[in-house]
Amino acid sequence: MIQGTMSNAGKSLIAAGLCRIFKQDGYKTAPFKSQNMALNSYITEEGLEMGRAQVMQAEAAGIKPSVYMNPILLKPTNDIGSQVIINGEVLGNMNARDYFKYKKTLIPDIMRAYQKLEEEYDIIVIEGAGSPAEINLKSEDIVNMGMAKMAKAPVLIVGDIDRGGVFAQLVGTMELLEEDEKSMVKGLIINKFRGDKTILDPGVIMLEERVKIPVIGVTPYMTIDAEDEDSLSERMTEQRQVDLIDIAVVRLPRISNFTDFNILESIEGVSLRYIKSVSELDNPDMIIIPGTKNTMKDLLWLRQSGLEAAILKAEKAGKVIFGVCGGFQMLGKAIADPLGVEEGGMLNGMGIFPMETIFHGDKTRTRVTGIFGELDGVLKELTGINLEGYEIHMGISKLEDGLPFLTSLQTLDERETVTDGAFSGNVYGSYVHGMFDKEEVAKTMIMCLAKAKGINMDQIAVMDYQKYKETQYDILADTLRGHLDMKKIYEMIERGI
Repeated sequence: MIQGTMSNAGKSLIAAGLCRIFKQDGYKTAPFKSQNMALNSYITEEGLEMGRAQVMQAEAAGIKPSVYMNPILLKPTNDIGSQVIINGEVLGNMNARDYFKYKKTLIPDIMRAYQKLEEEYDIIVIEGAGSPAEINLKSEDIVNMGMAKMAKAPVLIVGDIDRGGVFAQLVGTMELLEEDEKSMVKGLIINKFRGDKTILDPGVIMLEERVKIPVIGVTPYMTIDAEDEDSLSERMTEQRQVDLIDIAVVRLPRISNFTDFNILESIEGVSLRYIKSVSELDNPDMIIIPGTKNTMKDLLWLRQSGLEAAILKAEKAGKVIFGVCGGFQMLGKAIADPLGVEEGGMLNGMGIFPMETIFHGDKTRTRVTGIFGELDGVLKELTGINLEGYEIHMGISKLEDGLPFLTSLQTLDERETVTDGAFSGNVYGSYVHGMFDKEEVAKTMIMCLAKAKGINMDQIAVMDYQKYKETQYDILADTLRGHLDMKKIYEMIERGI
């Protein structure tokens, strides 16, 4: 089991790297995280919802994602509440205090999922959440030491040296563990190191003497391009220079599934920037309004920040605007929430599309394939191109007659064909996540933006995104092999606790 001294210490990436190493070494390996809190989620082939980090780790392990790998998913709706998803299906919304009292009743669900994986795989790489030293939460823990005990798993604790204070992180974490928990910790990892390791070595020796646990690796700061779990992602804060084609993604406070746009970052000549103020917007070639876990609250933020007015001004100037899922809902005339799924009541939308969205209690969860319809505007050359992705939303949007749809879709079970999304002028919207991942879609869209700008990008190179991710997992595994004591890790697996 991989635990960390804090969120974003690197647990997910190290777990993914170990999954890849074990796969390369011939072991059937699966990732597992009993409880994940993230707005980046994924829909499995069965139409079930799970955290994106375990999907990334499953890819690294060379297996299909399964909801058994993440039986509990919490998707924050506000500062004190979350939508609770159990075994891939929505249980309902709970505030933090109610969930804290309730969560131990989910232990049977956790163990059923874990045991399903145990039956099929040689090694399970378990990921913790946050820190095991959160003393106010330890009594009801089901995701850190509580999970390690249930699985009888040896624990590695990861500290982040890049933020500073890594020795205090690791020593403090160990000091706050109970004696039986300390006995489960078999190794420490100092992660995100830059510089001359010989300067660090005396500190490593003192750390080992202090906690009586070996440091089994000092792993470097890695620039691996793997899908991120949540909005702590460095993608969100990295300052990017404007390139030939400039795309601005609005960094909504509750942004979800921003992995939709990862492929666009990899295209030479394209800058993808996450912006959260009018001053950061500048003059992009396309503005993307992404998905969100709370459309109504994020639309109010968009309005109050001045970005809504700036986007409407850009729309009038003929700029390409693309709304995905919650961003698509915002482009309509109104959003109604009669059941209080989000905020309750009704809110005026941006008014670009003659469309109303109503939130219902049921959640749409499905994988889809399809084609782009007969489009117009800057992106008209997307017409007829194949796409695939998934839908995951609470609202149903009703378009007024005469508004053309964006895509024609078929659910994965091929039971029905439906139309999705809309377009008007240079404004486009869709419920489909992941539609840009196909090489032809991404390439055509960038070529359309270039053509509108008078730039020739006919020779644009767009990678096969799946093959690219495979190379990244191999690089990750090679890097970890070079900096972790894999012999000790295998000994830990053999001995257990």
